[in-house]
Amino acid sequence: MPIQYYITLASILFCIGVTGALTRRNAIIIFMCIELMLNAVNLLLVAFSKMPFAVLPNSTAAAGTDAQLFVFFIMVVAAAEVSVGLAIIVMMYRNVHSIDVNFLNRLKN
Repeated sequence: MPIQYYITLASILFCIGVTGALTRRNAIIIFMCIELMLNAVNLLLVAFSKMPFAVLPNSTAAAGTDAQLFVFFIMVVAAAEVSVGLAIIVMMYRNVHSIDVNFLNRLKN
């Protein structure tokens, strides 16, 4: 399968995530859109790691393993982000009884 298909799919997913994160007011949907953006980047990293490229003669590194390690670290950071974010959302709901992000601006004053 050509790499252009992966690039197109990842860019569509990333654009959906950006528009969702910028236009929605629900905190859970914003976190889901951020996860969608991270998964679009993961898709591109894995697609580029599977792409054949010329390895330098003196290089002993396996082709494409660096990008897959980045994907692993992105998944770990995303899991930590979800756990902390959902804890914040639960505490916000317990105190305010709403998960509307615009309501947080009213709490500053």
